[in-house]
Amino acid sequence: MFLNFNYYIFMAPALILMLIAQWYVNSAYRKWGRVRNSRNITGQEAVQRLIRASGLHNIQVESISGNLTDHYDPRSKVLRLSKDVAQNPSVASLAIAAHELGHAQQDAQNYLPLRFRAALVPMVNIGSTLGWILILAGIFLQFTQLAWVGVAFFSGGALFALATLPVELNASARARRMLTESGLVSDPKEERGVRNVLNAAALTYVAALVQAVMQLLYFVSMLSGGRRRN
Repeated sequence: MFLNFNYYIFMAPALILMLIAQWYVNSAYRKWGRVRNSRNITGQEAVQRLIRASGLHNIQVESISGNLTDHYDPRSKVLRLSKDVAQNPSVASLAIAAHELGHAQQDAQNYLPLRFRAALVPMVNIGSTLGWILILAGIFLQFTQLAWVGVAFFSGGALFALATLPVELNASARARRMLTESGLVSDPKEERGVRNVLNAAALTYVAALVQAVMQLLYFVSMLSGGRRRN
């Protein structure tokens, strides 16, 4: 009843897009992770140069285990690079390291979409759990109004995914600009590689948005259908 055949019909496009996105990002990373950049500098060396050039002297850089686990933590002002990105002098390392520094720039400049996304985090953390509970309870208790409240809570995930897109796209634009202006990337082939890696990463966020929206639409459709039958 809760996850019936219609659920998989709704989610199939999102699942296909997610698989394509994962293949694309892994393919781009493998390809450009094997191409040594002309400056012969690692991701960590590149980001340290870019930090000095951009004046973000309060940013710390650390290594972290895992594959493509790179991220910027605005609470501690720490930019964490996966070991392969930090230690590998590849085109992919430049793209990923600069992208994460783009988030640090956003944080330093109080970039509004980043602040908006951060403000959504508490609501999403609560809503992602409470939403499921209220939807389940409303369905099994045949209390449709309660289920709709659950959908409202659950919609925070779709809003968060939507808010994430401009943040990530802007960080990628900043990364390309920093790499070009600093002279770390000047060769057309390397520029193409950086763009390929960043575009692949962006597609994963598009896929996450589609997944969140389709899941939300499924619940809306299910409850609307139940209301019409009643």
